Amino acid sequence: MKTRFPLFLFAIAFLFSSCSKEEDCDATCGTIANDGITDNCYWLEIRNDCSGNKKQFCFDEDIWMDNYVGDYFCVTGVDPW
Repeated sequence: MKTRFPLFLFAIAFLFSSCSKEEDCDATCGTIANDGITDNCYWLEIRNDCSGNKKQFCFDEDIWMDNYVGDYFCVTGVDPW
């Protein structure tokens, strides 16, 4: 019984750690999936880290020029999408 007790404790600890809350993610960050320019809008389409949803946001030309498809990007001042 002495040899099984540490294994039992390890199993219980593993179960509790795997049942903890979901991995933390920033609900207003993600990966740039696409970009473009329409009607004076320099837009980036971001795939949200938490939901996997995509949404387009307009930015000024400087931000648009400095960020590329595949980059990690956070949008400030918006609700999670």
